[in-house]
Amino acid sequence: MIEIRPFKGFRPKEGLEGKIACKPYDVITYDEALEEGRDNPLSFLHIIRSEIDLPLDTDPYSQQVYDKAKENLEEFLSKGYLIEEEKRNFYIYRQIMDGRIQDGLVACASIDDYARGTIKRHELTRVDKEEDRVNHFYTVGGNTEPVFLFHKKNGDIKAFIKDWIENHQPVYDFSSQDGVRQVLWIVDDEGAQAELVKLFKSLDSLYIADGHHRTASAYKVGLKKREENPKYTGGEEFNYFLSVIFSEDELYIMPYNRLVKDLNGYRQEEFLERVKEKFVVEALKELEEPKKKGQFTLAFKDKAYKLIPRDGTYKQDDPIESLDPSILQNNILGPILGIEDPRTSHRIDFVGGVGMLDKIKAGLEEDKVAFLLYPTDIGDIIRVSDEGKIMPPKSTWFEPKLMSGLFIHKF
Repeated sequence: MIEIRPFKGFRPKEGLEGKIACKPYDVITYDEALEEGRDNPLSFLHIIRSEIDLPLDTDPYSQQVYDKAKENLEEFLSKGYLIEEEKRNFYIYRQIMDGRIQDGLVACASIDDYARGTIKRHELTRVDKEEDRVNHFYTVGGNTEPVFLFHKKNGDIKAFIKDWIENHQPVYDFSSQDGVRQVLWIVDDEGAQAELVKLFKSLDSLYIADGHHRTASAYKVGLKKREENPKYTGGEEFNYFLSVIFSEDELYIMPYNRLVKDLNGYRQEEFLERVKEKFVVEALKELEEPKKKGQFTLAFKDKAYKLIPRDGTYKQDDPIESLDPSILQNNILGPILGIEDPRTSHRIDFVGGVGMLDKIKAGLEEDKVAFLLYPTDIGDIIRVSDEGKIMPPKSTWFEPKLMSGLFIHKF
Protein backbone atom coordinates (compact mmCIF):
# COMPACT_ATOMS: atom_id res chain seq x y z
CA MET A 1 0.00 0.00 0.00
CA ILE A 2 1.47 3.33 -1.11
CA GLU A 3 0.66 6.57 0.66
CA ILE A 4 0.57 9.83 -1.26
CA ARG A 5 -0.97 13.11 -0.30
CA PRO A 6 -1.59 16.56 -1.78
CA PHE A 7 0.41 19.49 -0.49
CA LYS A 8 0.09 23.24 -0.15
CA GLY A 9 3.01 24.15 -2.33
CA PHE A 10 4.74 27.07 -3.93
CA ARG A 11 5.01 27.54 -7.69
CA PRO A 12 5.96 30.26 -10.19
CA LYS A 13 3.63 33.17 -10.77
CA GLU A 14 1.89 32.55 -14.06
CA GLY A 15 3.95 34.03 -16.85
CA LEU A 16 7.26 33.46 -15.04
CA GLU A 17 7.37 29.67 -15.24
CA GLY A 18 9.62 29.67 -18.32
CA LYS A 19 12.09 32.02 -16.64
CA ILE A 20 12.18 30.19 -13.31
CA ALA A 21 12.24 26.52 -14.40
CA CYS A 22 15.70 25.00 -14.80
CA LYS A 23 17.49 21.67 -15.02
CA PRO A 24 18.10 19.66 -11.81
CA TYR A 25 21.07 20.63 -9.65
CA ASP A 26 23.05 17.47 -10.42
CA VAL A 27 22.95 17.47 -14.23
CA ILE A 28 24.41 20.92 -14.77
CA THR A 29 28.00 21.98 -14.15
CA TYR A 30 29.05 24.94 -12.06
CA ASP A 31 30.13 26.87 -15.15
CA GLU A 32 26.82 26.17 -16.90
CA ALA A 33 24.88 27.21 -13.80
CA LEU A 34 26.97 30.35 -13.42
CA GLU A 35 26.35 31.40 -17.01
CA GLU A 36 22.62 30.68 -16.89
CA GLY A 37 22.23 32.40 -13.53
CA ARG A 38 24.14 35.46 -14.72
CA ASP A 39 21.85 35.79 -17.73
CA ASN A 40 18.64 35.07 -15.82
CA PRO A 41 18.10 36.45 -12.29
CA LEU A 42 14.84 34.47 -12.02
CA SER A 43 16.40 31.07 -12.69
CA PHE A 44 15.74 28.57 -9.90
CA LEU A 45 19.46 27.78 -10.08
CA HIS A 46 19.90 30.72 -7.69
CA ILE A 47 18.26 28.46 -5.11
CA ILE A 48 19.42 24.93 -5.95
CA ARG A 49 22.95 26.02 -6.98
CA SER A 50 23.22 29.14 -4.84
CA GLU A 51 27.04 29.03 -4.86
CA ILE A 52 26.79 30.87 -8.20
CA ASP A 53 25.86 33.99 -6.18
CA LEU A 54 28.93 33.73 -3.94
CA PRO A 55 32.67 34.27 -4.55
CA LEU A 56 34.31 31.79 -6.92
CA ASP A 57 36.41 30.17 -4.18
CA THR A 58 33.38 29.38 -2.00
CA ASP A 59 33.16 25.76 -0.85
CA PRO A 60 29.92 24.48 -2.47
CA TYR A 61 29.25 22.37 0.64
CA SER A 62 29.65 25.20 3.15
CA GLN A 63 26.80 26.46 5.32
CA GLN A 64 27.20 29.79 3.56
CA VAL A 65 25.85 28.20 0.38
CA TYR A 66 22.80 26.75 2.11
CA ASP A 67 22.09 30.04 3.86
CA LYS A 68 22.29 31.80 0.49
CA ALA A 69 19.79 29.33 -0.94
CA LYS A 70 17.38 30.14 1.89
CA GLU A 71 17.91 33.86 1.37
CA ASN A 72 17.27 33.58 -2.36
CA LEU A 73 14.16 31.46 -1.86
CA GLU A 74 12.76 33.98 0.61
CA GLU A 75 13.47 36.74 -1.91
CA PHE A 76 11.63 34.85 -4.67
CA LEU A 77 8.66 34.52 -2.31
CA SER A 78 8.68 38.09 -1.03
CA LYS A 79 8.92 39.55 -4.53
CA GLY A 80 6.08 37.37 -5.78
CA TYR A 81 8.10 35.36 -8.27
CA LEU A 82 6.83 32.28 -6.44
CA ILE A 83 3.29 32.16 -5.08
CA GLU A 84 1.83 30.03 -2.31
CA GLU A 85 -1.19 27.89 -3.11
CA GLU A 86 -4.35 28.56 -1.11
CA LYS A 87 -5.02 24.86 -0.51
CA ARG A 88 -3.52 21.42 -0.87
CA ASN A 89 -3.22 20.21 -4.44
CA PHE A 90 -1.95 17.42 -6.57
CA TYR A 91 -0.60 18.31 -10.01
CA ILE A 92 -0.35 16.48 -13.30
CA TYR A 93 2.95 17.15 -15.04
CA ARG A 94 3.29 16.38 -18.75
CA GLN A 95 6.55 16.42 -20.68
CA ILE A 96 6.71 16.09 -24.47
CA MET A 97 10.06 15.38 -26.12
CA ASP A 98 10.44 14.42 -29.78
CA GLY A 99 6.76 13.48 -29.91
CA ARG A 100 6.96 11.21 -26.85
CA ILE A 101 4.63 12.04 -23.94
CA GLN A 102 5.03 11.17 -20.28
CA ASP A 103 2.42 12.18 -17.70
CA GLY A 104 3.28 12.14 -14.01
CA LEU A 105 1.46 12.90 -10.79
CA VAL A 106 3.11 15.51 -8.57
CA ALA A 107 2.50 14.43 -4.99
CA CYS A 108 4.12 14.04 -1.61
CA ALA A 109 5.38 10.53 -0.90
CA SER A 110 6.00 9.10 2.56
CA ILE A 111 9.41 8.72 4.19
CA ASP A 112 7.93 5.73 6.02
CA ASP A 113 7.23 4.00 2.70
CA TYR A 114 10.89 4.57 1.85
CA ALA A 115 11.98 3.22 5.24
CA ARG A 116 9.93 0.05 4.90
CA GLY A 117 11.13 -0.54 1.36
CA THR A 118 7.90 -0.03 -0.56
CA ILE A 119 9.59 2.87 -2.32
CA LYS A 120 12.36 0.83 -3.88
CA ARG A 121 15.84 1.87 -4.89
CA HIS A 122 18.34 0.39 -7.34
CA GLU A 123 21.42 2.57 -6.70
CA LEU A 124 23.84 3.15 -3.85
CA THR A 125 24.27 6.69 -2.61
CA ARG A 126 27.34 8.63 -1.54
CA VAL A 127 27.40 10.08 1.96
CA ASP A 128 28.84 13.41 0.83
CA LYS A 129 26.12 13.93 -1.77
CA GLU A 130 23.45 12.91 0.73
CA GLU A 131 24.73 15.36 3.31
CA ASP A 132 24.76 18.15 0.74
CA ARG A 133 21.03 17.79 0.07
CA VAL A 134 20.28 17.16 3.75
CA ASN A 135 21.85 20.51 4.60
CA HIS A 136 20.12 22.19 1.68
CA PHE A 137 16.62 20.84 2.44
CA TYR A 138 16.98 21.42 6.17
CA THR A 139 18.22 24.99 5.81
CA VAL A 140 15.64 26.13 3.25
CA GLY A 141 12.90 24.25 5.11
CA GLY A 142 11.55 22.17 2.28
CA ASN A 143 12.06 20.04 -0.81
CA THR A 144 13.13 22.35 -3.60
CA GLU A 145 13.32 19.57 -6.20
CA PRO A 146 11.20 16.46 -6.76
CA VAL A 147 12.24 12.83 -6.83
CA PHE A 148 11.48 10.99 -10.08
CA LEU A 149 9.43 7.88 -9.21
CA PHE A 150 7.47 5.36 -11.25
CA HIS A 151 4.93 2.58 -10.74
CA LYS A 152 4.01 -0.52 -12.68
CA LYS A 153 1.34 -0.08 -15.32
CA ASN A 154 -2.05 0.70 -13.80
CA GLY A 155 -5.07 1.27 -16.02
CA ASP A 156 -7.11 3.10 -13.39
CA ILE A 157 -4.39 5.68 -12.67
CA LYS A 158 -3.77 6.20 -16.38
CA ALA A 159 -7.51 6.66 -17.01
CA PHE A 160 -7.78 9.22 -14.19
CA ILE A 161 -4.90 11.28 -15.55
CA LYS A 162 -6.22 11.10 -19.12
CA ASP A 163 -9.70 12.21 -18.04
CA TRP A 164 -8.39 15.11 -15.95
CA ILE A 165 -6.20 16.39 -18.78
CA GLU A 166 -9.05 16.21 -21.29
CA ASN A 167 -11.44 18.14 -19.06
CA HIS A 168 -9.24 20.85 -17.52
CA GLN A 169 -7.02 23.67 -18.69
CA PRO A 170 -3.33 23.67 -17.74
CA VAL A 171 -1.87 26.39 -15.55
CA TYR A 172 1.45 26.24 -17.44
CA ASP A 173 2.25 25.28 -21.01
CA PHE A 174 5.69 26.28 -22.27
CA SER A 175 8.84 24.89 -23.85
CA SER A 176 12.05 24.82 -21.83
CA GLN A 177 15.43 25.76 -23.29
CA ASP A 178 16.11 22.17 -24.33
CA GLY A 179 12.96 22.14 -26.48
CA VAL A 180 10.90 19.94 -24.17
CA ARG A 181 7.30 21.02 -23.76
CA GLN A 182 6.33 21.35 -20.10
CA VAL A 183 2.62 21.34 -19.16
CA LEU A 184 1.09 21.45 -15.67
CA TRP A 185 -2.49 20.92 -14.48
CA ILE A 186 -3.72 21.54 -10.93
CA VAL A 187 -5.83 18.81 -9.32
CA ASP A 188 -7.66 20.85 -6.69
CA ASP A 189 -10.95 18.98 -6.34
CA GLU A 190 -11.05 17.16 -2.99
CA GLY A 191 -13.11 14.30 -4.38
CA ALA A 192 -10.61 13.75 -7.17
CA GLN A 193 -7.76 13.95 -4.68
CA ALA A 194 -9.40 11.28 -2.52
CA GLU A 195 -9.77 9.06 -5.58
CA LEU A 196 -6.06 9.41 -6.36
CA VAL A 197 -5.10 8.57 -2.79
CA LYS A 198 -7.27 5.45 -3.01
CA LEU A 199 -5.82 4.41 -6.37
CA PHE A 200 -2.27 4.62 -5.07
CA LYS A 201 -3.16 2.62 -1.96
CA SER A 202 -3.81 -0.27 -4.34
CA LEU A 203 -0.16 -0.25 -5.44
CA ASP A 204 2.36 -2.53 -3.76
CA SER A 205 5.37 -0.34 -4.46
CA LEU A 206 6.95 2.64 -6.18
CA TYR A 207 10.39 2.69 -7.77
CA ILE A 208 13.03 5.41 -7.79
CA ALA A 209 13.96 6.29 -11.36
CA ASP A 210 16.11 9.32 -10.65
CA GLY A 211 16.89 11.05 -7.37
CA HIS A 212 18.29 8.42 -5.02
CA HIS A 213 20.29 11.06 -3.14
CA ARG A 214 17.30 13.41 -2.87
CA THR A 215 15.17 10.56 -1.51
CA ALA A 216 17.74 9.47 1.06
CA SER A 217 18.29 13.10 2.06
CA ALA A 218 14.58 13.81 2.45
CA TYR A 219 14.34 10.71 4.65
CA LYS A 220 17.25 11.84 6.83
CA VAL A 221 15.79 15.34 7.17
CA GLY A 222 12.48 13.80 8.20
CA LEU A 223 14.19 11.74 10.90
CA LYS A 224 16.08 14.80 12.10
CA LYS A 225 12.87 16.80 12.35
CA ARG A 226 11.24 13.95 14.26
CA GLU A 227 14.06 14.06 16.79
CA GLU A 228 13.49 17.79 17.18
CA ASN A 229 9.74 17.23 17.55
CA PRO A 230 9.37 14.12 19.75
CA LYS A 231 5.59 14.59 19.92
CA TYR A 232 5.22 14.42 16.15
CA THR A 233 2.03 12.80 14.86
CA GLY A 234 3.24 11.60 11.47
CA GLY A 235 1.09 14.09 9.66
CA GLU A 236 3.63 16.90 9.63
CA GLU A 237 5.03 17.95 6.27
CA PHE A 238 8.54 16.77 7.14
CA ASN A 239 7.22 13.20 7.05
CA TYR A 240 6.71 13.55 3.30
CA PHE A 241 8.84 14.49 0.31
CA LEU A 242 8.17 15.97 -3.12
CA SER A 243 7.89 13.51 -6.00
CA VAL A 244 6.61 13.10 -9.54
CA ILE A 245 5.25 9.61 -10.21
CA PHE A 246 5.02 8.19 -13.74
CA SER A 247 3.89 4.90 -15.23
CA GLU A 248 6.69 2.53 -16.23
CA ASP A 249 5.48 2.29 -19.84
CA GLU A 250 5.84 6.03 -20.52
CA LEU A 251 9.48 6.42 -19.50
CA TYR A 252 12.40 6.79 -21.88
CA ILE A 253 15.83 5.53 -20.87
CA MET A 254 18.90 6.59 -22.81
CA PRO A 255 22.36 4.98 -22.77
CA TYR A 256 24.81 6.01 -20.07
CA ASN A 257 28.24 5.76 -21.66
CA ARG A 258 31.76 5.67 -20.21
CA LEU A 259 34.77 7.79 -21.16
CA VAL A 260 38.06 6.61 -19.62
CA LYS A 261 40.97 9.05 -19.50
CA ASP A 262 43.83 6.57 -20.07
CA LEU A 263 44.56 2.94 -20.96
CA ASN A 264 46.17 2.07 -17.63
CA GLY A 265 49.62 1.84 -19.20
CA TYR A 266 48.61 -0.24 -22.22
CA ARG A 267 49.18 0.68 -25.85
CA GLN A 268 46.03 0.45 -27.98
CA GLU A 269 47.08 -2.86 -29.57
CA GLU A 270 47.90 -4.41 -26.19
CA PHE A 271 44.63 -3.19 -24.73
CA LEU A 272 42.61 -4.70 -27.59
CA GLU A 273 44.38 -8.04 -27.13
CA ARG A 274 43.31 -8.07 -23.48
CA VAL A 275 39.73 -7.21 -24.46
CA LYS A 276 39.69 -10.07 -26.99
CA GLU A 277 40.15 -12.55 -24.14
CA LYS A 278 36.52 -11.98 -23.14
CA PHE A 279 34.94 -10.36 -26.21
CA VAL A 280 34.67 -10.89 -29.94
CA VAL A 281 36.04 -7.64 -31.42
CA GLU A 282 34.82 -6.41 -34.83
CA ALA A 283 36.06 -3.21 -36.49
CA LEU A 284 33.40 -0.61 -37.34
CA LYS A 285 33.56 1.86 -40.23
CA GLU A 286 32.38 4.68 -37.97
CA LEU A 287 31.28 5.34 -34.42
CA GLU A 288 27.81 3.93 -33.82
CA GLU A 289 25.66 2.99 -30.87
CA PRO A 290 25.09 -0.68 -29.97
CA LYS A 291 22.06 -2.18 -31.69
CA LYS A 292 20.93 -4.46 -28.89
CA LYS A 293 21.46 -5.51 -25.30
CA GLY A 294 24.69 -7.38 -24.68
CA GLN A 295 26.68 -5.49 -27.30
CA PHE A 296 29.10 -2.61 -26.78
CA THR A 297 30.97 -0.08 -28.87
CA LEU A 298 34.60 0.59 -27.97
CA ALA A 299 35.95 3.82 -29.43
CA PHE A 300 39.33 5.47 -29.71
CA LYS A 301 39.82 8.88 -31.30
CA ASP A 302 39.99 7.50 -34.85
CA LYS A 303 38.80 3.88 -34.53
CA ALA A 304 35.68 2.09 -33.31
CA TYR A 305 34.91 -1.56 -32.58
CA LYS A 306 31.88 -3.68 -31.78
CA LEU A 307 32.27 -5.89 -28.70
CA ILE A 308 30.27 -9.09 -28.22
CA PRO A 309 30.85 -11.06 -24.98
CA ARG A 310 32.16 -14.58 -25.47
CA ASP A 311 30.22 -17.49 -23.98
CA GLY A 312 30.86 -17.81 -20.26
CA THR A 313 31.92 -14.20 -19.82
CA TYR A 314 29.01 -13.59 -17.41
CA LYS A 315 26.16 -15.44 -15.70
CA GLN A 316 23.18 -14.97 -17.97
CA ASP A 317 20.67 -15.87 -15.24
CA ASP A 318 22.08 -13.40 -12.70
CA PRO A 319 19.99 -10.16 -12.58
CA ILE A 320 23.06 -8.05 -11.76
CA GLU A 321 25.94 -9.74 -13.59
CA SER A 322 23.88 -9.93 -16.80
CA LEU A 323 23.41 -6.15 -16.93
CA ASP A 324 25.53 -4.45 -19.59
CA PRO A 325 27.15 -2.02 -17.11
CA SER A 326 28.15 -5.05 -14.98
CA ILE A 327 29.58 -6.94 -17.95
CA LEU A 328 31.69 -3.93 -18.87
CA GLN A 329 32.80 -3.26 -15.30
CA ASN A 330 33.62 -6.87 -14.41
CA ASN A 331 35.51 -7.70 -17.60
CA ILE A 332 37.16 -4.47 -18.82
CA LEU A 333 36.92 -1.46 -16.53
CA GLY A 334 38.00 -3.31 -13.40
CA PRO A 335 40.45 -6.06 -14.41
CA ILE A 336 42.06 -4.33 -17.42
CA LEU A 337 41.74 -0.59 -16.84
CA GLY A 338 42.06 -0.77 -13.05
CA ILE A 339 38.88 1.17 -12.28
CA GLU A 340 37.60 -0.82 -9.32
CA ASP A 341 35.10 1.75 -8.04
CA PRO A 342 33.68 3.90 -10.84
CA ARG A 343 31.72 5.97 -8.31
CA THR A 344 34.90 7.48 -6.90
CA SER A 345 37.51 7.10 -9.66
CA HIS A 346 38.75 10.32 -11.24
CA ARG A 347 39.82 8.41 -14.35
CA ILE A 348 36.30 7.87 -15.68
CA ASP A 349 33.54 10.20 -16.84
CA PHE A 350 29.94 9.26 -17.57
CA VAL A 351 28.20 10.66 -20.63
CA GLY A 352 24.44 10.45 -21.07
CA GLY A 353 21.50 12.38 -22.38
CA VAL A 354 20.76 14.27 -25.57
CA GLY A 355 23.79 14.87 -27.80
CA MET A 356 25.91 12.22 -26.13
CA LEU A 357 27.62 11.02 -29.34
CA ASP A 358 28.91 14.52 -30.00
CA LYS A 359 30.11 14.72 -26.39
CA ILE A 360 31.91 11.39 -26.76
CA LYS A 361 33.62 12.46 -29.98
CA ALA A 362 34.69 15.75 -28.43
CA GLY A 363 36.14 13.95 -25.41
CA LEU A 364 38.13 11.32 -27.30
CA GLU A 365 41.69 12.58 -27.19
CA GLU A 366 44.82 10.47 -27.55
CA ASP A 367 45.00 7.52 -25.13
CA LYS A 368 41.37 7.94 -24.10
CA VAL A 369 38.79 5.23 -24.72
CA ALA A 370 35.00 5.35 -24.74
CA PHE A 371 32.45 2.62 -24.24
CA LEU A 372 28.94 2.99 -25.62
CA LEU A 373 26.24 0.88 -23.99
CA TYR A 374 22.72 -0.15 -24.94
CA PRO A 375 20.04 1.46 -22.73
CA THR A 376 19.03 -0.38 -19.58
CA ASP A 377 15.52 -1.82 -19.78
CA ILE A 378 12.85 -0.65 -17.33
CA GLY A 379 12.09 -4.31 -16.60
CA ASP A 380 15.67 -4.79 -15.39
CA ILE A 381 15.25 -1.90 -12.95
CA ILE A 382 12.04 -3.40 -11.59
CA ARG A 383 13.54 -6.89 -11.26
CA VAL A 384 16.68 -5.67 -9.50
CA SER A 385 14.69 -3.38 -7.19
CA ASP A 386 12.17 -6.09 -6.32
CA GLU A 387 15.01 -8.41 -5.34
CA GLY A 388 16.49 -5.71 -3.12
CA LYS A 389 19.70 -5.60 -5.12
CA ILE A 390 21.77 -2.71 -6.42
CA MET A 391 22.66 -1.87 -10.00
CA PRO A 392 26.16 -0.78 -11.00
CA PRO A 393 26.74 2.98 -10.76
CA LYS A 394 25.39 5.11 -13.60
CA SER A 395 23.27 2.35 -15.15
CA THR A 396 20.36 4.56 -16.20
CA TRP A 397 19.79 7.96 -17.78
CA PHE A 398 16.15 9.02 -17.91
CA GLU A 399 15.18 11.71 -20.39
CA PRO A 400 13.64 14.24 -20.26
CA LYS A 401 14.76 15.36 -16.83
CA LEU A 402 12.20 16.87 -14.48
CA MET A 403 12.40 20.64 -14.38
CA SER A 404 13.19 22.25 -11.04
CA GLY A 405 11.31 25.27 -9.74
CA LEU A 406 7.82 24.41 -11.00
CA PHE A 407 6.66 23.18 -7.59
CA ILE A 408 8.16 23.38 -4.11
CA HIS A 409 7.16 21.57 -0.93
CA LYS A 410 7.78 23.50 2.29
CA PHE A 411 7.76 21.92 5.76
